[in-house]
Amino acid sequence: MEKEFDLETLAVRAGYNQTEEQENSEAIFPTSSFRYNSAQQAADRFSGAEKGNVYSRFSNPTVRAFENRLAALEGGDECVATASGMSAILSTFMSLCESGDHVISSSSIFGTTKVLFNKYLKKFGLEVTFVSQTDIGEWEKAVKPNTKAFFLESPSNPLTQIADIAALSTLAKRSGAILIVDNCFCTPILQQPLALGADIIIHSATKFLDGQGRGIGGAVVGSKALVGEEVRGFLRTAGPSMSPFNAWIFLKGLETLSVRMEAHCQRAMTLAVWLDEHPAVEKVFYPGLKSHPQYDLAQKQQKAAGGLVTFRVKGGRAEAWSVIDNTKMISITANLGDVKTSITHPATTTHCRVPEDERLATGITDNLLRISVGLESIEDLKADLARGLDKLV
Repeated sequence: MEKEFDLETLAVRAGYNQTEEQENSEAIFPTSSFRYNSAQQAADRFSGAEKGNVYSRFSNPTVRAFENRLAALEGGDECVATASGMSAILSTFMSLCESGDHVISSSSIFGTTKVLFNKYLKKFGLEVTFVSQTDIGEWEKAVKPNTKAFFLESPSNPLTQIADIAALSTLAKRSGAILIVDNCFCTPILQQPLALGADIIIHSATKFLDGQGRGIGGAVVGSKALVGEEVRGFLRTAGPSMSPFNAWIFLKGLETLSVRMEAHCQRAMTLAVWLDEHPAVEKVFYPGLKSHPQYDLAQKQQKAAGGLVTFRVKGGRAEAWSVIDNTKMISITANLGDVKTSITHPATTTHCRVPEDERLATGITDNLLRISVGLESIEDLKADLARGLDKLV
């Protein structure tokens, strides 16, 4: 189907086989197990000699429909759905790396991902070197004979730094490494890393794929060998699985993904321009602004600039918290990608477990605020932020 239809159609139609009940909306299969016609069929299913459902930890029709649809949207051969975005990252590295391997990661990644690398995967002998998201030279200098993978998220959280995925793909291939790109903030509607040379895509389905803050889930997309065999093998054994109900939620989210991303981007651009002109704002980070360091790359690599707007207020933590506390409508929460606009203070929430010197080195200062722009009236969003910003002037 992915070869015949556009993305918007795939987001609504791909990946699902109608049952004999002829339902128009995808069915939910809330079952832990499946029955077989014979002992021979049971043996064949478990051994893999016959395709079909085995056990919902790793084979469920609703979860498979979400996997197939997301794979079609990203242009990948296989997708493995997981219990969360973090379990997608964990599953990828646990299945593809071993003790003694080296990983190069952008330093501009989600705080919890840094903790996963520095505290937990380190216990299993994985070595990680953090480099600048945007300096290809740093990536090249960090390469070692045992380098197994490159990892990044683009745009980054929270400063929306854009990585040159095609250039990193060339370097990774030359180095014999796998390029893993977290595409959570763009989604396949705005950016397709596999087409740019990435080997694996990571998603937190919790964010824009769902779009309404209803469920927790993640996904890994890539080739049959890396994802369909290795990552799925880890999921089957270790069990960080997505529930059928959450898979159904994400299927419903994908149906509106295209129109939502367009609306998020339109509102985010308008808000970024308004913030850029406000006297209480020190600096705005948004790939749609020409002042963004990677504006030209974003124009080339992405279809639009995305729904995240980050900015520094004039002052410090007290002033940043004051802006947050004076809002009446915007949600104070660290989640993002929701139809409801949210605001958070990264230094004390999403990146609070990252040492202060590392936070500051990556630009996460005490006066930094991150907004995930939702679908409310843009005038209401401006007014809500102005309650706090105007008091700083």
